[in-house]
Amino acid sequence: MYGQNDLSKIKSSLTDNVGHKVRLTAKKGRKQIVTREGVIESTYPSIFTVKLDNQSEFFTSEQRVSYSYTDVLTKSVELVIYTPQDGTDSVFFDRADDEGVMTDVADMEEIV
Repeated sequence: MYGQNDLSKIKSSLTDNVGHKVRLTAKKGRKQIVTREGVIESTYPSIFTVKLDNQSEFFTSEQRVSYSYTDVLTKSVELVIYTPQDGTDSVFFDRADDEGVMTDVADMEEIV
């Protein structure tokens, strides 16, 4: 069972990375996965928002999406945060636990 401590770790890590570029992969339904890039714009008590990059000339207005911290905890949303120091990326949350990919907030904080 997930605890309140896990959600607070996720929230504090996302708050620390506000303004950083991210790639997010979200499950939208039955076998539908959407991958987009953007910037973590802000965090709120129950949700966080990401300002998406314009990937098409048809969308001239800014697009924002919001997700709850529970979406990250249950791995409905996966985030890759690009660190500005060295240009490499570090995985924040991922489904692939058995492939040696970091899935814990504490692991991510050691790299950043």
